[in-house]
Amino acid sequence: MLGLALSTNREHTPSSSIVEDVTSRAYLDFAHSCLYRQQLVRAPVWRERRARFVLPLIMPKNIHEIRDPIHVFVRLDSHEREVLNSRSFQRLRHIHQLALTYLVYPSATHKRFEHSLGVMELAGRAFDVVTTPDNVSDDIRSLLPEISRPRDLDYWRLVLRMAALCHDIGHLPFSHAAEKDLLPDGWDHEKLTRELIDCQEMRSIWNSMTPPLRPDHVIKLAIVPKKAHDLEFSDWEAILSEIIVGDAFGVDRMDYLLRDSHHTGVGYGRFDHYRLIDTLRILRAHPSQESQGSLEPALGVEEGGLHSAEALMLARYFMYSQMYFHPVRRIYDIHLMDFLKDWLSEKKFSTDLEDHLRLTDNEITAAMSEAALSEDDCGRLHARRIMNREHFKLIYERNPKDLEANPEAGKAVFHALAAEFGDCYFRSDRYYQRGGAPDFPVKLRDNQVVSSLVKSEALGKIPVVSIDYVFAERQIFDDAKEWLDKNRTEIVQLVEEEEEGNGPG
Repeated sequence: MLGLALSTNREHTPSSSIVEDVTSRAYLDFAHSCLYRQQLVRAPVWRERRARFVLPLIMPKNIHEIRDPIHVFVRLDSHEREVLNSRSFQRLRHIHQLALTYLVYPSATHKRFEHSLGVMELAGRAFDVVTTPDNVSDDIRSLLPEISRPRDLDYWRLVLRMAALCHDIGHLPFSHAAEKDLLPDGWDHEKLTRELIDCQEMRSIWNSMTPPLRPDHVIKLAIVPKKAHDLEFSDWEAILSEIIVGDAFGVDRMDYLLRDSHHTGVGYGRFDHYRLIDTLRILRAHPSQESQGSLEPALGVEEGGLHSAEALMLARYFMYSQMYFHPVRRIYDIHLMDFLKDWLSEKKFSTDLEDHLRLTDNEITAAMSEAALSEDDCGRLHARRIMNREHFKLIYERNPKDLEANPEAGKAVFHALAAEFGDCYFRSDRYYQRGGAPDFPVKLRDNQVVSSLVKSEALGKIPVVSIDYVFAERQIFDDAKEWLDKNRTEIVQLVEEEEEGNGPG
């Protein structure tokens, strides 16, 4: 009776301030008293006050809030929630953000699902800042006419948020750990993301939005431009893509640093992202870029946000050095790769979208658990190394002395150990960061625009991230370590001498 009466009384449209004034407790108290007197519709006091109570009940809720430990609340409207409820996005509930890192940092069990929500939230904030009229100079308005058209801004803000929400839907089980060498040539998670954004389910959602979204616009902003060579990006689209996946200020990176830091308990990933986003600006190319013939607008910061930008770059360096490249975390990725190569029927993941949507971390974990208990399942040794924590142990890592003698010292040690004991007992893991800190424009207080590497002394001094690990199987670890300690100097120097001998004659 209460629901029927309330649903039929719509002639009053109270102001939002009155509606906001009404608490749910006050509404319930009043409604119950009316029911008790059986004067729900006839009571004069109800007719006078119904405008205060009816609207919150009969109007569908359009803005939805999701609590988040990093951003407090993530808000999205009902159209955006359709994307969140899609099969492609819900799958991310079962894809770990940091693969098997929870075996080293027990609380690192967060998923791509909440990370993607965080990226959407930050993308919306960044868009609002850089398009605020007071933050846009006349020369940028001339370069980017979309920024002066309110309807265009509404459309592209929605595109940006949806691209941010969907930017990871193509990830394989266990995220990046399972991607290398396990997809057919020409495929990566970005291409799978692109296919999913353009699939029939998502197309129907894009078409139902107001205004309808073009899938190719969502794709452009969700994928790094270098991964979409066949697509042409306007200056405006390139800027919006940079907001999500840019090397300098991509909100994808901002969120994963903050979120991974929170869930692992490694405090190095924190930085003042509030100040950084508030000082983001779209700027003309600074002089060093112009000298290379580039006049395109770029995402930069005001001078007041430079220290926050430096903190972001330092956070990235520390998180990679201390957590992402933790040796035990890395060897688990290698064991996972070895298991999948044996377990997958074609030694590769399928690129069929239906197969992709059906396969998550859950299925892989179940397969590893079963294989670890079996005596004849393929991949059982690799599964046991993961499930029973019998991973290979670190036997060598690069050091300044060895590098001085031979830049390929780690490679030399791996090959020497493999030749002495057998290559099945060892694994090598090498990574060297390409380039240093990104170069971005900085707007000074006198409105000049300069290179960040010119203005900041700190950015140019941030080390590149590099590792060179060799791992050994536990059963032969002690013998291998003793042998390596005896022959280490000769191994490194021997390779150096061979390289000298193979030089030009």
